[in-house]
Amino acid sequence: MTGTPKRATLNDIARRLGVSRAAVSFAMNDRPGVSEELRQRVRAMASEMHYRPNSAALALNGARVDVIGLALNRPARTLGTEAFFPELIAGIQAGLSETHTGLQTLMVTSLEEELDAYRAWHAMSRVDGVILIDPRRQDERTKLLGELDLAAVQIGSHPSTIASIPSVWIDDHAVATNLFTKLYTLGHRRIAHVMGPLDFEHTDLRRSALRECAARFDAEVPISVETDYSAEQAAAATRDLLHRGGSPTALVYDNDVMALAGLRVLQEEGVAVPREVSIASFDDSVAMRLVRPSITALTRDTYALGTLAARTLMQLIGTDDLVPSVAAEPPVLSVRESTAPCGPECADRQTQASKTSI
Repeated sequence: MTGTPKRATLNDIARRLGVSRAAVSFAMNDRPGVSEELRQRVRAMASEMHYRPNSAALALNGARVDVIGLALNRPARTLGTEAFFPELIAGIQAGLSETHTGLQTLMVTSLEEELDAYRAWHAMSRVDGVILIDPRRQDERTKLLGELDLAAVQIGSHPSTIASIPSVWIDDHAVATNLFTKLYTLGHRRIAHVMGPLDFEHTDLRRSALRECAARFDAEVPISVETDYSAEQAAAATRDLLHRGGSPTALVYDNDVMALAGLRVLQEEGVAVPREVSIASFDDSVAMRLVRPSITALTRDTYALGTLAARTLMQLIGTDDLVPSVAAEPPVLSVRESTAPCGPECADRQTQASKTSI
């Protein structure tokens, strides 16, 4: 019985060609001292023998490994249900395919675990660079990546303030202002925001946009409820908002899964959507169009966002120059059946709510 075939080494290539190991190493690493003819012969033999450098060798000579990393800091149960992540990953892979670069994805459960992943990837030369998602207001990750000198691009809400780490960005404050303004112009004055973790920069920008819109429309200070993006916490937050004094007449959720969970709670509680309460979401998906009522949402090309992030990172990896931040295509508001003008029943809720407080 034969075992696993032995991995080809530089010594194996040297023996097959009848040259020294040093000559093979020089040829493989584009170093001077060997002829172009020998360089071509070495590469051809390496391809024939399916030679792949090991991690230790790459760490020593600083060669590219043609892999980038993506650490996802989310509860595992949300990754299988949110449409955003599969589309983002597919877009990243499409952007990498042009350079035959692979993607290493790692799920982490905390910021500390994510930081440890970057340290390990760098120490073992596992990746050439990383894509960051969910920038934080005080982000330890960018500081660490700068210290490690590991190439990075972040998907964020504005051009990067760190020259060495460019952003692929969408103006989350402007996008949120557009959505909340739509609801206020429909006559809603009691709007609640069921959001993700407040530590994320885009969450804070959305909350700020809601408060600014409320002030502009002379409405009372709105409430924002922090969750972990899961359907369970979104459902609990929705139920709590409905049963506390002065429930809102419009609910906005930070992703599609949360919006679907909120719709389910409203239906279970016998609240008519949108006749009594309107709902909307910052993320869109096929499910949002298939439920009844279909849910108003911000529709973005997440696939294109991932592709742009991957291409920007590959540009950064391939140069010693700084790479500028680049704006991605902003989402558009897809108005559907779940939002409507604040009619008589909605107005009654607002009248009753004015006697209490959210």
